[in-house]
Amino acid sequence: MREVISIHIGQAGVQLGSNCWELYCLEHCLDPSGNISENDRRCFTEVPACMVDEAGDTNEIRKPMKNLLLTAEQDKIMGDGFSSFFMETSSGSFSPRSIFIDLEPTVIDEVRSGKYKKLFTPNYLVSGNEDAANNYARGFYTTGKMILDRVIDPIIKMAEASDKLQGFMLFHSFGGGTGSGFHSLLSQELTQEYYKKSKLEIAVFPSPAMSTAVVEPYNTILTTNTTLDNTQCVFLADNEAMYNICQNRLDIDSPSYQNLNRLLAQTVSSITASLRFKGTLNADFSDFQTNLVPFPKIHFPIVSYAPIAGVKSASHESSNILDITNKCFDISNRLVRCDSETGRYISCCLLYRGDVAPKDVNAAISLIKLKKAVKFVKWSPTGFKIGINNRAPCVFPDGDMAPSHKAVCMLCNTTAIKEAWANLNIKFNLMLEKKAFIHWYTGEGMHEQEFFDAQDNILSLEQEYESMQD
Repeated sequence: MREVISIHIGQAGVQLGSNCWELYCLEHCLDPSGNISENDRRCFTEVPACMVDEAGDTNEIRKPMKNLLLTAEQDKIMGDGFSSFFMETSSGSFSPRSIFIDLEPTVIDEVRSGKYKKLFTPNYLVSGNEDAANNYARGFYTTGKMILDRVIDPIIKMAEASDKLQGFMLFHSFGGGTGSGFHSLLSQELTQEYYKKSKLEIAVFPSPAMSTAVVEPYNTILTTNTTLDNTQCVFLADNEAMYNICQNRLDIDSPSYQNLNRLLAQTVSSITASLRFKGTLNADFSDFQTNLVPFPKIHFPIVSYAPIAGVKSASHESSNILDITNKCFDISNRLVRCDSETGRYISCCLLYRGDVAPKDVNAAISLIKLKKAVKFVKWSPTGFKIGINNRAPCVFPDGDMAPSHKAVCMLCNTTAIKEAWANLNIKFNLMLEKKAFIHWYTGEGMHEQEFFDAQDNILSLEQEYESMQD
């Protein structure tokens, strides 16, 4: 086994985590209690798999699923990498390899009392009694430190119980106090304790149109600074981009955070599919860094997904490989708002799922290259990496997204993301020049110099992305 421990931090991380694990359970045929769902038709039907012959043609084969209760067959039923994300309990059910953390109990209590309450191990749901008040310093220096031991202990126990731990996935927001401050504190601790293990992040980046706190620029710059030395790869999404997708693609008039989280969970499912099911790319945790990150600090890929169609409009949505591939390069399918026309691609992974033939993928990529619509940096002229996973995507039964037999998730490292850092730096600098709200942070034990150090490092990051485009 090659285990992955998921750590969900703060309100955004916890709520996103709840949706991710619900989707994982649907994909692996588990009911809300973590038992194999014998009433789920998908668990008793044959699952298509692709076999490529020497000529490159794809022949569909069928793998029948039988004897669900036989341990030897469980990985075939639920995915070859199922045990990487789930662990078996003493009662024979399965529980996520995950820790949920928040500095105040409200959101964690929703997990404790929700539909999937029996899925999660109670000791791995950790909450404090007072929040971080949207303050990085409270999450890092004061309130966060009060619960750090209660978080580290279960992580160590879970890691020690692993056969061969691959690494950690951290889910959080950049703008919140817990998502920024406590995430940074925990990330540093994990680096010290498990410095040889990879850390990947799914992070919600602040968006101007949906700001929840005036100090978001401070929190974001400070936690981004921490990721530079402590994380190998950070997949970014922002609420404004996801809000627009929900409105324009899923026909939701007033999207809720639940809608946004379900959309993001769909992409996370595709990112992790090659770890949970047998795939041809990114089958190992370290592969993400190898395929996407050319230099250690240039590790902020953005995510696209297709097809994204509402239940009502699904019949008008094309699902052929060329169309869904092209849609991934459309800014309206991106989970971060940045103009790719102003930047160049550094690296690009296209992760296909479902009824997908390699020859169709190769044909689609060849056409994209022929049109020269996608521009790479000069030293990476053909930087496409392709992965195919034969498990079709699931959708939430009561959700807004229409089911599809195939899908593609694009992970791309692009110099266009420098726009996000540039816009953030402007706001950060305006506030810092006036020393606005600084006392909120220094009052929690933080030194003012930390703001300037973080400012310098993010400016260097912006310049490093800029230099790659030249």
